[in-house]
Amino acid sequence: METDYVFPGRRVAAVSMVLGPLLLLTGTLLRSPFDFFFPSQLKAMSVHPTLMTAAYTCFLAGNVLLWPAIVALATKIGRTKPALAAWGGLFVLFGLFERTFHAGIDQAALGLAERRGAGFAESVVSESYQDLHLFSFLSFTIMFGWYVLAFAAYRAKVLGVAGSIGMATMGLLPLGVLKGTEFVSIIGTAGLCVALVPAGIRALLESPKPNRRTMMLTAIAVPVLGALAFVSALG
Repeated sequence: METDYVFPGRRVAAVSMVLGPLLLLTGTLLRSPFDFFFPSQLKAMSVHPTLMTAAYTCFLAGNVLLWPAIVALATKIGRTKPALAAWGGLFVLFGLFERTFHAGIDQAALGLAERRGAGFAESVVSESYQDLHLFSFLSFTIMFGWYVLAFAAYRAKVLGVAGSIGMATMGLLPLGVLKGTEFVSIIGTAGLCVALVPAGIRALLESPKPNRRTMMLTAIAVPVLGALAFVSALG
């Protein structure tokens, strides 16, 4: 039997709209006491490893969790503005992929700083900072994707003026490896919260209650997934 289901589902998208921006803002605020450029970020990791690990982990988690929200938003925009939805949605998703790629480099560099010292990690990063890779050619999507998607959301009347402006401020967020927090970083992540968190809460409140079968499957799946996550970390 066919349904009107749209991947990844209304509740998943709603949770993504709430948690994704909040985690990005949390990570941004946690690393705000330290200077923006990578030598200071690496030194901070040597001195405050727990705080910096939490900051970068929260930011990465928020970045990854955003994709269902973006897919759902682009789908909604596409009902009236399909071309804008396609360009904006794809650009933002490519930008999220690139930030995830950067996060892998961040993790390696911060690990070096913690184990071998900030000086050693700084020399490795500085020598390889300009190395070309696939995402070198897609860096523009990190910024411009948010502008296009915000404009599309406004034109399609999916977000109001405040929400669209809030989403557009994400384009101010600095890009690249081991970037700390600037004032515009806080504006961008807080703006995304303004744009998506209220919409996510509304979607959760308006969603129909899950049936008993769904609740039972969820009750079984959660501990199984937790166990799989634990086993994965052992490898």
